[in-house]
Amino acid sequence: MTPPQRQRRFPRAAPSPKPAGPAGKKEGGGNPERLYVVAGPDGERADLDLVTLIVAGSPDPPPSATPEQAALLRLCAAPLSVAELSAYLSLPFGVVTVLLTDMLAAELVQARFPIVREALPDRSLLEAVMHGLQRL
Repeated sequence: MTPPQRQRRFPRAAPSPKPAGPAGKKEGGGNPERLYVVAGPDGERADLDLVTLIVAGSPDPPPSATPEQAALLRLCAAPLSVAELSAYLSLPFGVVTVLLTDMLAAELVQARFPIVREALPDRSLLEAVMHGLQRL
């Protein structure tokens, strides 16, 4: 599966000027109301890191899935990190974590957390490996 195509940084043609928005609204930064609708009102989040890998159990979305959840399931046919999913969908990390929390609760996806090293490797072992490589 190919990831979505990236947009050009510098469009070839000059963009048309945007019409002036209503007074009191800030330009840029996306639409916060839409992000609230996508993420839902509860805002509960699983303990997901940027490097946590997400894998879909089945790439076929259930009929009750939102468009964002269906896109997540299609992208997660192969393991992808939460940061990559956020970038591919052009959604903030917080919104993606809320979506993934709902999908983890429904068992549509699985999270593979990164392995954290608790202890440093033994220095004598590293020196023995280094001396062995130098002898080659």
